Amino acid sequence: MDWTRILTNVAGEIIAPTTAAYALAAIGLNIHFGLTGLLNMGQAGFMLLGAYGFAIATIAGWPIWAAALVAIAAAALFALVLGIPTLKLRGDYLAIVTIAAAEIVRLIGRSTALTSLTGASSGLRGDSYKATFQALSPLPDGTTDIGPFNYSNNFSNSWWIRIVAWAVVALACLFVLLLIRSPWGRVLKGIREDEDAVRSLGKSVYAYKMQSLVLGGVIGALAGIIYVLPRAVQPDSMGRPMTFFVWTILLLGGAATVFGPVLGSIVFWAGLMLIKSLMRDGIPDTVMSTGQIEQLGWVIVGVTLMLLVIFRPQGVLGDKKELAINVR
Repeated sequence: MDWTRILTNVAGEIIAPTTAAYALAAIGLNIHFGLTGLLNMGQAGFMLLGAYGFAIATIAGWPIWAAALVAIAAAALFALVLGIPTLKLRGDYLAIVTIAAAEIVRLIGRSTALTSLTGASSGLRGDSYKATFQALSPLPDGTTDIGPFNYSNNFSNSWWIRIVAWAVVALACLFVLLLIRSPWGRVLKGIREDEDAVRSLGKSVYAYKMQSLVLGGVIGALAGIIYVLPRAVQPDSMGRPMTFFVWTILLLGGAATVFGPVLGSIVFWAGLMLIKSLMRDGIPDTVMSTGQIEQLGWVIVGVTLMLLVIFRPQGVLGDKKELAINVR
């Protein structure tokens, strides 16, 4: 078994743009669920809208800052459309609406009626919208070796994408830290614990929930941009499984914590790579094919996470008292 190659692949997952994108999406979901107690089951919808907004605006010739604003505006509008009819109801209604709305976004994206805009089921090719982002890179062309890692400086799956992605994650963590310590953040946590008590103090619970939904959705849209920078915008790759992965990452690292989503994303993707690499090297092709190994890897990860939720529901960094699900 080639341990050097296996450990290099695992370490590569730790700094991968996909890991950063999922960490950022989980940070947004943490504002929804960890701080406010909102059961958003459609975070992939916010990510897909962010990806489409950025890509379509860039293809139309807009500068990168304007394309990012389009993505943010699309996510904010989506949050308003979801929140206005549901935030005055029980949390499970929001869960039903968000998972359905995210599927609507995905199905609209793959609709043949919008092929000229969204590319339908084929999506939007990465080389059609990445040029403005790559043009911002201060790195020289070519590739760079850092330890065992060798990546392009500026093209897809590059060092430049990694630098920007993890810088955005760091800024998001700082923002959440300041948010938790602010009076506004304390109101959100009060809503999570007992919204009737907060309402009795004269606070507009509905307004605070709406602000939380918009803010977490905007962070999810930024995660969608980072997710598609190394690849294409493909609607079927950002469906229900993506939302479930984000939830898993949040619960794994610990809800209502600052760094739990980041740790959860790193452990999730590095652990998945480790399991699959060990099985590829240790299980002969005559016993199990590559496709079967991929499926078994997900099964093992799923069982492991089920055990984690059963025996440590607060996650690695979380506090059980912080989990809204345990106080209702």
